[in-house]
Amino acid sequence: MGMLFTITLYASEEGVARAAARSAFQRVEDLEQVLSDYRADSELNLLREATPGVPVVVSDTLFSVLSQAQTLARKTGGAFDVTSGPMVRLWRFSRKRGTLPTQVDFDRAKAAVGWEKLKLDSRQQSVTLLTNHMQLDVGGIAKGFAADAALGVLKAHGLPRALVAASGDIAIGSAPPGKPGWTVAVSGIESKEGGGPFLLTLKDAAVSTSGDAEQYVNINGVRYSHIVNPATGMGLTNRIQATVIAPRAVLSDALATTVCVVGGNSGFKIVESFTGAHALVIAPAGNERRISTSPRFPGAARLHKNFTGAGSSR
Repeated sequence: MGMLFTITLYASEEGVARAAARSAFQRVEDLEQVLSDYRADSELNLLREATPGVPVVVSDTLFSVLSQAQTLARKTGGAFDVTSGPMVRLWRFSRKRGTLPTQVDFDRAKAAVGWEKLKLDSRQQSVTLLTNHMQLDVGGIAKGFAADAALGVLKAHGLPRALVAASGDIAIGSAPPGKPGWTVAVSGIESKEGGGPFLLTLKDAAVSTSGDAEQYVNINGVRYSHIVNPATGMGLTNRIQATVIAPRAVLSDALATTVCVVGGNSGFKIVESFTGAHALVIAPAGNERRISTSPRFPGAARLHKNFTGAGSSR
């Protein structure tokens, strides 16, 4: 899926640990064959060859991911939209070339985007693309789905004390021995007293961070993110980093992208409409950074008191 997966686990026997890790990595490899946007022969990419209006029966995995994506699309008003593939691909080329898409290419791609243009039938387990030139992109949900799946494999091997990291998406199991949870650092926040970053202690949860710190392009003096706003078809120009805690990584992954698209205030309302989900946002505010959190974000009071750039939005 274009990134590194790592596994950290606790086990009483090395052989058990190695066998479990191999199985978990194999599960990720199997999901790669289904969900990857980088493999031409993945099930996801082959779906774009489907005739518009004709249902295609798909695997359990692909149907599950798309079903969860469509649920999120409805709940976010389309801010999360896996049909954005044509626009994502255009912006990927723009980052490489350093030029904006042509108007012809832009209009063609945007015409193929819209979550209502994707139809799922749970009885037939089929997917129907309702217009021409559609291409699905599950980059905002697949990594979390895979991290959850790998963690599930480790638990099935009797190793619940584990953590699976897929770049900015982390699925977290039971706490390490003798500790209250796993320590996760939120990047981009430093203590006013010169200490390290803000630390979260989590167990049986997931955390994801999304933003344009590394993936962006400057074109004609404008900084465009790799994250595309489905409503406009353009890469985001507002600087923002979102961290979301949720019960599962498939949800934290998608919600972190959503918050980047809609912004903190609207994003917080969406995030906290999901049980056990909370968000933190870092955004430029003049020469400083504004840190804001949803009301129930863990450690919000300590964060706003002791760390730099904190605003009052809670």
